[in-house]
Amino acid sequence: MKRLRWPRWMPVDPYIVLLLGTVGLAALFPARGAAADVASGASTAAIALLFFLYGARLSTREAIEGLRHWRLHGTVLACTFVIFPLLGLAAGVLEPALLTHNLYTGLLFLTLVPSTIQSSIAFTSIARGNVPAAICAGSFSSLAGIVLTPLLAAALLGNSGGGFSADSLVKVVLQLLVPFVAGQVLRRWIGGFIARHRKVLGYVDRGSILLVVYAAFSEGMVQGIWHQVSPARLGALLVVEAVLLAVMLALTWYGAKALRFSREDRIAIQFAGSKKSLASGLPMAGVLFGAHASLAVLPLMLFHQMQLMVCAVIAKRRARDPEAAEAATTPVPPVAESRIAVGTGTRSD
Repeated sequence: MKRLRWPRWMPVDPYIVLLLGTVGLAALFPARGAAADVASGASTAAIALLFFLYGARLSTREAIEGLRHWRLHGTVLACTFVIFPLLGLAAGVLEPALLTHNLYTGLLFLTLVPSTIQSSIAFTSIARGNVPAAICAGSFSSLAGIVLTPLLAAALLGNSGGGFSADSLVKVVLQLLVPFVAGQVLRRWIGGFIARHRKVLGYVDRGSILLVVYAAFSEGMVQGIWHQVSPARLGALLVVEAVLLAVMLALTWYGAKALRFSREDRIAIQFAGSKKSLASGLPMAGVLFGAHASLAVLPLMLFHQMQLMVCAVIAKRRARDPEAAEAATTPVPPVAESRIAVGTGTRSD
C-alpha cells in the first residue's frame, strides 16, 4: 500500500493541523473533574519527558566546539533574548486598543522563547548558508532558553501572566531543568539508543506536545478564557505578528551585513535569529501559566506557522541569488549531517 504524504505544494505545516485539531478536541470535549486531573498529571510527565529527551540529544562536546564562532552565536542570542523582548515590550502600547491583556501577555511570552533548531537548519541549507553554524546557534539558543526564558518571564511578566509567580520558577527547575540535566548526564549511556530511534522518539515528542496542548486548552475552556477573544482581536494579533516577523527578518539580515558577516553566516543568523520554537515554548507555557496557558500559546502557534511560510519563500529566493552560484558547487560539510540529531526531533520546532 502506498504511503500517504503531505502535498509539497501545501504551505501549511501538517503538525499545525494536528495542533489545531487538538485545540478543537479540547473545545468540544474538555477534560473535567477526575479526567482533568489525569490530563494535568500526564501533561506534567510529558513535559518532563520532552526535556529529558532534549538533554539526551544535545551533544555538549559539539556545542562547546561551536563556541569558536562566538560572534555569530552571540548575535543570534542577542536577537532572540534581547531584541525580540524589547520589541515585545514596545508592543505594549497596543494594549488594550488592539490586543487584550491576555493576548498581549501571550505575544510578550512569544518574544521570550528560544529559537528553533530543525527549521533553521532546513532553511539555511536550502538558502546555501552556514549549516553547521545554524545547528550550533539553534542548540545554544535552546539550551540558554531553559534558563533565560523563565527568568525573563519573571522579570517582564510578573504576576500579570495569569498565575505566573515565583512558584513557577520552582516548577521550571523540577519539570524542565532537572530532566534536561538528567538527560545530559545519561547521554553517555543512552545517546546511541536515542540516535538509532530518532524517528520513533520524534513521534513521542510530537505526541507529548499535543497532550500538553490538550490539557492547556481544556483547562482554558473550563475556565471560560476563550470567551474573552473576538475575531477582530485575533485579526489584530495576526497583523502585529506579521510586523514583528518582518522587523526581525530585516534586522537580522541587514544587521549581520553591517557587522561584516559573510553571506553564508548572514543566512544562518537570519533564520536562527528571527524564529521562535514551538516545541520549547508550548511546554514552558504549560509550566508557567497553568490555566491561562491556552491564550499564552496562541500567539506562538500563529507566529510559528507564519514564520515557516515566510522563511520558506525567503530561503528559495536566497538560493537563487547570484552569490549562491558558487556555493551551489560546494558540498555541505559532513559535520552538518552528524549534528542533525542535536535538534528536538520534531518538524515543528
